[in-house]
Amino acid sequence: MPLKSDPFQNDLAQFYQFLQSEKQFSPHTLKNYQRDITRFMSFLQEQSVSSWRIIDEQHLRQFVSQVHRQGLGGRSIQRLLSALRRLFRFLLINQSITINPAAHTRAPKSERKLPDVMHPQQIEHLLLTNSDEPLVIRDHAVLELLYAGGLRLAELVALNLADIDWQSQQVRVLGKGDKERLCQFGGKAKLMLKRWLKHRELLVKEGENAVFINNRGDRISGSGIRARIHRLCREKGISQRVYPHLMRHSFASHLLESSHDLRAVQELLGHAHLKTTQIYTHLDFQQLAKTYDAAHPRAQKKK
Repeated sequence: MPLKSDPFQNDLAQFYQFLQSEKQFSPHTLKNYQRDITRFMSFLQEQSVSSWRIIDEQHLRQFVSQVHRQGLGGRSIQRLLSALRRLFRFLLINQSITINPAAHTRAPKSERKLPDVMHPQQIEHLLLTNSDEPLVIRDHAVLELLYAGGLRLAELVALNLADIDWQSQQVRVLGKGDKERLCQFGGKAKLMLKRWLKHRELLVKEGENAVFINNRGDRISGSGIRARIHRLCREKGISQRVYPHLMRHSFASHLLESSHDLRAVQELLGHAHLKTTQIYTHLDFQQLAKTYDAAHPRAQKKK
């Protein structure tokens, strides 16, 4: 639990309001920040720290060491420290502290985990449907668009009807950092989207502009989409854990595998840095290595 002291609570309330109104953080991102900072506040309570000004680099190093021993990985600790740095920058500007104690604290290095992807044949099986049920058609339209355009879940949930350009077969999305980009979609996604929109007209509440709605006629939530995908996979006998971002990973991996155009994939994914996109080259190399091991005469073990 967070500390009970009023100065902490007042400053934290102002900080979260700043993230929400000024930085326009999504509810999901804001919730992550609150969870990470609450964890740090619990640590401060254990250390009997009663003021922001008492906190120094030693406290941060002890905190990082503690959560690492508790099993938190390097990337999770990096995210946690990022939240704390932003908090302390806010406190600096508001003159609650004079230095940022998290400025030079680093997370322990950890191996970069390669993203999961689905095989194209698995995706074909997942997307195959003959159903006329409106919500099943919606679910397949969701999956088609996630895979065709490499959208993030939040981007898909936020889609409005006006964001679809049928002529160029593109959707306009607002990605991380409020950066707008255009995502392509192909013929199969277009067909399924049009099928869904016919059913949508019978379900939607007046004034609702969302492309994807729930059975009550409101904009569908991210958790609603995850639950429907899980249900669809269970019905199709797919044992692999399938989640919305897996479709984005698969989109990137399959596109790079076919085109070998890293810059184009970076643009389509909306990555600010090429380094983020380069992780998919490792997936591509793994596939090449498997092909080599299976096909090269000198790579095969004698039976």
